[in-house]
Amino acid sequence: MSVLDHKIDFAVILSVRNANPNGDPLNGNRPRQTYEGLGEISDVCLKRKIRNRLQDMGEAILVQSDERRDDGYRSIKERVDANADVQEYAKGKKQNNELYAQAACKTWVDVRSFGQVFAFSGGADASSGVSVGVRGPVSIHTALSVEPIAITSTQITKSVNSVTGKDPNKKGSDTMGMKHRVDFGVYVVYGSINTQLAEKTGFTKDDAEKIKQALISLFENDTSSARPDGSMEVHNLFWWKHQSKLGQYSSAKVHRSLKIKLKDDVVEGKSIDDYTWTIEPLEGLEPQRYVGL
Repeated sequence: MSVLDHKIDFAVILSVRNANPNGDPLNGNRPRQTYEGLGEISDVCLKRKIRNRLQDMGEAILVQSDERRDDGYRSIKERVDANADVQEYAKGKKQNNELYAQAACKTWVDVRSFGQVFAFSGGADASSGVSVGVRGPVSIHTALSVEPIAITSTQITKSVNSVTGKDPNKKGSDTMGMKHRVDFGVYVVYGSINTQLAEKTGFTKDDAEKIKQALISLFENDTSSARPDGSMEVHNLFWWKHQSKLGQYSSAKVHRSLKIKLKDDVVEGKSIDDYTWTIEPLEGLEPQRYVGL
């Protein structure tokens, strides 16, 4: 499959209902929120979900979630060290950072998509350490909600202690906890695929198609107690395929062409039907629209 030779911009409209789309560990795991009250989903969180979907499709992933690993390796370094093609250029006479990066990009789709920093200590032998950086062509913005979100916090209790205490009849402090959820929110994710970086990592047209399919089905197999099945939904993916490597328009201009807002007669959005969106026309660049899975 040939390397991607045309710029791509994309936008995803998704909704959250009674779920915590991305908890903030520095704020008691409450859903992430800006100072203006808008909901946030970090780009790191979104890339994790895309990696998971690519892994579900049978693609080789370097940065695997530990609970989803499919090869037994417990760290990125273990996975890299076990790959003979990459290790061939890690040290010794054949040590070559450029070939090391090329081998890593060829092996793992997430490396040639998002890039990766390979920084491993050589231990006692400092000369055998690795420091290789790869910039990937797929960039994703932090998702923001269209309107400020409302967060509901609930005190929860467990019916049994995690460990048996001195008095087994006494409930420990860990039997109390908090859960937080977004009642309802519509978020927008923007992203782009850069052809210059695609050439460097070998990112292909087929890879772009896989990223598209991952975005359409972003929340499949993503269920958890914080995000029950049906609480997160992709509604639309807009996919702008430019006619050249540089693109006819800047990514900022393309992203701004998507206008989404509450309907004029709605004060508070409680469903996706309370919102309306339009695409401002850009001459020579029509987006493809896909409905979420």
